[in-house]
Amino acid sequence: MIQRILPGTRYSEAVIAGGFIFCAGMVPNDTSLDIQGQTADVLAQIDALLADCGASKADIVDATIYLADMADYTGMNQAWDGWVAIGQAPARATVEARLADPAWKIEIKVTAFRG
Repeated sequence: MIQRILPGTRYSEAVIAGGFIFCAGMVPNDTSLDIQGQTADVLAQIDALLADCGASKADIVDATIYLADMADYTGMNQAWDGWVAIGQAPARATVEARLADPAWKIEIKVTAFRG
């Protein structure tokens, strides 16, 4: 069974299939913030979306982080390190990418396992 969470015209915010939760890329709501603030904004959205799916950040098995500028890597990691569950860090890749809105410094896509 496939369950779509907050489905829209182009994509769903999350799709649950086979025990996995595939989340759409999350971007900051407040683009006036620096990289630490935008990262914290996105991570809070991920927390809320996973809760809607019956999961938490401890269930994340994979994360892909897109940065508009790799110069923001250290600042992003400061927010990330304060958020990720100790001893439960997921597999992760961080890449530089041109994001759809130039005001976005970051986009994060995660996959979690609910079992």
